[in-house]
Amino acid sequence: MCKPVETPVATLVQFRASSLSAASRTTQPVAAAPVRTPAATSADCELTHEELERWSNRMARMLLRLGARPGVRIAIEATPQLETVVARLAISKTGATLVPFTTESSAARVDFGITTKEGRDRFSDRGHWLVLDDRSTLVQYLTGSDAPLTEAELHTTRKAS
Repeated sequence: MCKPVETPVATLVQFRASSLSAASRTTQPVAAAPVRTPAATSADCELTHEELERWSNRMARMLLRLGARPGVRIAIEATPQLETVVARLAISKTGATLVPFTTESSAARVDFGITTKEGRDRFSDRGHWLVLDDRSTLVQYLTGSDAPLTEAELHTTRKAS
């Protein structure tokens, strides 16, 4: 589950930079428990690498059911920072291609997209969108497997195309 962040970190890059500079100021080696650096951070939450893997596995399975596979173009638009990180990893796991969605005319280059209800309401295009905060999406996501994707799952999807 997502661990609340006590002090917000703007980006993972800034977090890593601050921890590296703190480590370089240490003059003696210190025997301590291994530090678990977060894989993704937002203003109120951070995900470990294990959590990011599990979250992206669930989303990748949803994307596979929607037809994600090599050659399919998927856009991410108007999603919160953490969900964007999860979606990017999920898209790469399916072999699909992440494409920018900058304007309404971008819809012609996109097979489907990932967004939120608020983001979806901004587009007149009624193409297929995975709406992350839709109740049916949430139920599907929360009841889906977070185990690593198998070659059989990926092969079955690619074979069906």
